[in-house]
Amino acid sequence: MRPLFLLDTNICIYLMRYQPSQLARRLGCCRVGEVLISAITAAELEFGILASGSDAERNRRALDRCVAEVPVAAFDHKAACAYGPVRLASRERRRDALDKLIAAHAIALDVILVTNNPRDFSAFPGLRADNWVAEA
Repeated sequence: MRPLFLLDTNICIYLMRYQPSQLARRLGCCRVGEVLISAITAAELEFGILASGSDAERNRRALDRCVAEVPVAAFDHKAACAYGPVRLASRERRRDALDKLIAAHAIALDVILVTNNPRDFSAFPGLRADNWVAEA
């Protein structure tokens, strides 16, 4: 099964925190292996668990459930090569280093990035993005 979508960090957080029915329905229409999480997103979520204080245990369970359903894709050499053009096109933007890596990963995988902040990704050449929250 070829992957079709890569979930951005904000979509994962939204899904784990609120479990919205519109996202669950949209994910339910996808086959196993069509939706992935970037290793970069997984790293951001791991940090979020550590930084969440008294909610850490609940957040750990939510992330464990999420990655049991949605595989984590390794950031490989192809993704590293896709990073150069993404960074060059947005080199004046310094605050979104992880977004650039996630965008490069989606480009390398030739998938659509699912994000709740498509404007944050609009400057990255070759990236296709979709907002499943806005569609609901």
